[in-house]
Amino acid sequence: MLKVLDSAVPVACWSCSVAHNASTLFCPHCSKIQPAETADYFTAFSLEPKLNLDLPALETEFHRLSRKLHPDRYARATENEKEWSLADTALLNDGYRTLKDPLRRTEYVLKLNGAEIGEEHSGKDRRDLSRVPDDLLEEVFELNMQLEEMRANKKMDEEDPALLADLTAAKSKFELLLNNVDADLRKQWNLWDEGDASARQAAQNEMIALLDRRRYLSNLVRDVTETLGA
Repeated sequence: MLKVLDSAVPVACWSCSVAHNASTLFCPHCSKIQPAETADYFTAFSLEPKLNLDLPALETEFHRLSRKLHPDRYARATENEKEWSLADTALLNDGYRTLKDPLRRTEYVLKLNGAEIGEEHSGKDRRDLSRVPDDLLEEVFELNMQLEEMRANKKMDEEDPALLADLTAAKSKFELLLNNVDADLRKQWNLWDEGDASARQAAQNEMIALLDRRRYLSNLVRDVTETLGA
């Protein structure tokens, strides 16, 4: 018979039958490992789902759980427990990599809340990632011309110091714009973490647009870097 510690989390422990959160890696009653197949990363680490994350707490919990999931602890366990320890370890590692990275964490939180993130979701209802941001139209047009010229020079083994200087300056400017986007994202983090439903929706929309802009700028920096280093 299912025993309930918290009626809001009616997932039964396979060992003691006490209910627990489906994202919990270990039963809070008997401490047995659980098959946390539906775990979200925040719950797995016992952290509040915020964008301004307590990174020291994340790291501490990661190391604590990693020790508890170490394969040596399950050498004499059941086959299910051995499989769950491997699966939970993979979940733990994925979660740690995602939550400690500011951009991956932002995308993860937005996806948890139903946002469609990434190039595969761009379309008529979203800014087209192939379209140049309006404020960069002239600069990107000029940049593309310079990139083509630089590639042609490299094929001919020719040097153009002025062109090299222009492309280097352009790279620096786009890197600065990337930093500005990151600063704007952090401002939206505060609005998200502290806001009501309406404020969160507005912050979500702004973060989606900022992530799109950042992706475009990152591609520009990559193209310049590759051309200069080719």
